[in-house]
Amino acid sequence: MNLNLTGKRALVTGASLGLGEATSKLLAAEGATVVIHGRDKERTERVAREIREVGGSATTVLGDLADDDSAAEVARAALDGGPVDILVNNAGFYRHLSWTEATPDEWRNTYNVNVVSGVRMIQHLVPAMRERGWGRVITIGGGLASQPMNTHPQYNATLAARHNLAVSLARDLKGTGVTSNIVSPGAILVEATKELVTHIGPERGWGDTWEEIRPNAVEALIPNDQERFGEPDEIAAAVAYLCSDYAQYVSGATIRVDGGLIRSAF
Repeated sequence: MNLNLTGKRALVTGASLGLGEATSKLLAAEGATVVIHGRDKERTERVAREIREVGGSATTVLGDLADDDSAAEVARAALDGGPVDILVNNAGFYRHLSWTEATPDEWRNTYNVNVVSGVRMIQHLVPAMRERGWGRVITIGGGLASQPMNTHPQYNATLAARHNLAVSLARDLKGTGVTSNIVSPGAILVEATKELVTHIGPERGWGDTWEEIRPNAVEALIPNDQERFGEPDEIAAAVAYLCSDYAQYVSGATIRVDGGLIRSAF
């Protein structure tokens, strides 16, 4: 399937690792020029270099999207090479905290990084998409938006806000040729996930090696119909589809890529 992204420019935030890296590489493979955003220069430039080494087109931009001035500079730098047709709001973070550990300051900081940072990029880049009559905004959400855990409540709540703002944006973009959608991953096997599960596995009786821990962790933490963790490329594929002309009639939608972890039919 040709996604027809040749000639499009995409900014992927938080693209130096994990889901952002996988998404950037797939969009580039489908013909898009990708602007790789990150905060660590070495990691960010590595992703862009690996894309160029296989014939893709990629540039980099560094900055902290949690700061107004820095986010504005990221947007300006991204636009230096031409218009941004696709915005993938992927950047975010969380810490494993209980309700008693998650202080009000932690809530404020998590909301700023995970929600307001995306709003900043939308406000900088989407008006020009409206004017051109074509654009894609994809927000990376998560199943915890609708099925929250008892832990890291500050993170669960920001995922719900990300889903909500993406749908609100879709309604505002009515008739413009610009769409806004959510890709909602389940538990994806990025390096941080593997490190966490490997660390807590032995104390929870899941085993001592990764081969022993993995199936037990899936059963205990993320029981799903596929009985496994997801892979970053599976999230990237959903993003790429939503960027394409095949998804022109998809807006305000949540595409769950979670192996059936979320049990709701809607």
